[in-house]
Amino acid sequence: MTEPKPWFDEIPIPALLRHARNTYGIAMRQALESADYDDLPKNGLYVIGGLALGAGDVPLGQLIKELRISKQAAGQLVDTLVTRGYLQRTVDPEDRRKLTITLTERGRAAASVQAAAREQVDAALVARVGEDDVASMRRALAVLIDISREWLDRDDD
Repeated sequence: MTEPKPWFDEIPIPALLRHARNTYGIAMRQALESADYDDLPKNGLYVIGGLALGAGDVPLGQLIKELRISKQAAGQLVDTLVTRGYLQRTVDPEDRRKLTITLTERGRAAASVQAAAREQVDAALVARVGEDDVASMRRALAVLIDISREWLDRDDD
């Protein structure tokens, strides 16, 4: 008798990615709520985490492009994060039409809590499947990202 396929072989990859991503989101939200950072809006985790991992200031235009949201939605998100004390917004000294956002002390503290939660999920994943499988998954996800970039570059031409 043949073994039945694992449940995940029947699920489309985009659905698996969505649910896997939710694992990180749940862990991060719970950790942030426990540390009194429970007022981060939707996409706030992405902005805080991305700024913490990036080098220096991020132009608002780059944020809009990466989040794939409208300028208005990005502006509202940044406004909310500035009002709640996570971000500081400044005018780019080289181009006064551009706004740059940086993490405040509160934003850096929230990013630290978020990173610790991400590391806990990563450790649990390695414990269950091993480092080799995690490395293979990372390579496959990187290829998906490269495919997306190639397609977007093709659209820009």
